Amino acid sequence: MAASQAKLDKMQNRQSYRNVWETDLTRAIIADTPYCCFSLFCGPCVSYLLRKRALYNDMSRYTCCAGYMPCSGKCGESKCPELCLCTEVFCCFGNSVASTRFLLQDEFNIQTTQCDNCIIGFMFCLQQLACIFSIVACLVRNDELSDASEALNCLADMVYCTVCACMQTQHKVEMDKRDGNLGSQPMTVPHAQQMSRFDQPLPPHVAYGPPASGGYPPGSPPPPAQGYPPTAYPSHGYPTPSY
Repeated sequence: MAASQAKLDKMQNRQSYRNVWETDLTRAIIADTPYCCFSLFCGPCVSYLLRKRALYNDMSRYTCCAGYMPCSGKCGESKCPELCLCTEVFCCFGNSVASTRFLLQDEFNIQTTQCDNCIIGFMFCLQQLACIFSIVACLVRNDELSDASEALNCLADMVYCTVCACMQTQHKVEMDKRDGNLGSQPMTVPHAQQMSRFDQPLPPHVAYGPPASGGYPPGSPPPPAQGYPPTAYPSHGYPTPSY
């Protein structure tokens, strides 16, 4: 019960994240077309590579489904993490992609845009609708309904593969930014349980005017800004007041 509540709290906390993905799902194929095609035709292999890269190639950090599933930490990952990851990406491909996504979101405080939520929600709804049609067609045994069910299943599979390919490309582009492959400086490997990043700029420097009469003794440096450590000002940095 406590574990379920903790996961629910974490999902709610993601709604307050401030950063956004380097590219959203609609522009992922434009951001890296070759990698998107690679993800489309070899999704499990890409999922393996991205998870390992998300862990900074340190497989000692690996936990099944990145710790977001009930089976996490109970599959003997510490003994053979590579084999466990291979099993995860081939047997639970959808969960492996989603787990890498959650891992990056929690590390970089990335929110999911409304557009991405709509695309992911449409994919899930289409899969559920295809499943319902398949059950009804199996019970009714109507040829026309069976054909419609097969067509809907094909459409759901196409949307699922396409969204997963774009999602994995989105993850790859974000890690390119993290590793400095997009022109920025690479980030250092964070310590375990301290994977967090804020892309917010520092507050601008506040310029202080001359002190009011009687406020500070002549020749003393101005007070430090609130929330920042005091700075040692050189004595020659301020002119000697003239009277």
